[in-house]
Amino acid sequence: MSALVFLAPGFEDIEGITVIDILRRAEIETVVAGLVPGPITAARHTKHLPDVLLSEIDPERSFEVVVLPGGEVGAQYLAESSLVRNWITRQRERDQWVAAICAAPTALLAHGWLRPEEKITCHPSVRSQFSVGQVQTERVIVDGKLITGMAAGAAMEWAYAIVRCLRGSAAVTKVNHGVHAVV
Repeated sequence: MSALVFLAPGFEDIEGITVIDILRRAEIETVVAGLVPGPITAARHTKHLPDVLLSEIDPERSFEVVVLPGGEVGAQYLAESSLVRNWITRQRERDQWVAAICAAPTALLAHGWLRPEEKITCHPSVRSQFSVGQVQTERVIVDGKLITGMAAGAAMEWAYAIVRCLRGSAAVTKVNHGVHAVV
């Protein structure tokens, strides 16, 4: 099992770090890829060192899920990145998972990746960018191979949804034994 997590400048701290933590606790190989070199400054001005630059990852490598943490500024970087577009397009072609939270679904929209019938959730501040009926008010939605989360407050639920989709409910229970979150 493997995951590729994108870190863009301005990513929402809780969303990025929570998903990395939970995926690694679930023993899912998790590669953290920075969109820019060096430490990535998150939305709350914390600095994070990715494992690798996204541009250095072999595009033929397969990941079961690619993960897009949100944050207004981070989502804009994701929306402008041709590398992100290429990765999410390959995920669709390979019938593999994509997960996005908060404002990050706007990057999926910007890249023309979202299908009109796919149901998503996202931060209330960006809902108006999506078609009527596409955005739901649930905190986490799984639709096909797409996992979306509403905002930072849903980061743990969203991370657990990713684990559940990749490894099943038993893996969530095992991780939660050490975390004791509400699942």
